[in-house]
Amino acid sequence: MSYSNSVPVLTIDGPGGAGKGTISRRAAEKLGWHYLDSGALYRLLALAAQRKGVDLEKENEVAALAVGLDIRFGTGEDERVWLDGEEVSDLIRTEDAGRAASTVAAFPAVRAALLERQRAFRQAPGLVADGRDMGTVVFTDAPVKVFMTASAEERAERRYKQLIAKGIDVKLCDLLADIQARDERDSNRAVAPLRPADDAVLIDTSRMSIEAVLARVLELADLQTTE
Repeated sequence: MSYSNSVPVLTIDGPGGAGKGTISRRAAEKLGWHYLDSGALYRLLALAAQRKGVDLEKENEVAALAVGLDIRFGTGEDERVWLDGEEVSDLIRTEDAGRAASTVAAFPAVRAALLERQRAFRQAPGLVADGRDMGTVVFTDAPVKVFMTASAEERAERRYKQLIAKGIDVKLCDLLADIQARDERDSNRAVAPLRPADDAVLIDTSRMSIEAVLARVLELADLQTTE
């Protein structure tokens, strides 16, 4: 592959539960590129705010906290994350953490505070960026943009199976309501709402296997980044 300008980026945006994380990690591994889980940044920020007693509804206070956030991500196959030196990988993957992240992510000042931090992940040989606004705001010049989605019912079912497998007792109807509420919040926020970039390729994963989705994404990466 050859690239005309800077380090290439593959953006994979979409709502929670569409399979972005799984596909993004596997694509990064296959391509030998770096990986950015932008959602984890907002989850970590929300957790930091809660621990420091900062009201999640106080935009400026949360944004100020974002500037000096002490976080670290594992590399390669290491999916762990640390906040203030403590591993919090499981803590930021709960349903409560997702709701808190969606709340702070709606604030313009917070998104501005984390923007350059996200862009700093763009390092050679390339980056796979997973999130809500990777293709529309953070990496608008990315040569490959994917918007991955699935029905709310399918995403709730996937999450239900994940949690039950972990021994967590949940109700499918509650998960569905939570996903629908989060979609509404993410899609209607004033800054960087959840939507496909104009040049993104839409992939509905509702009835596709992980292998089929990954193959399609890698095909797009090869087609759009090879001259």
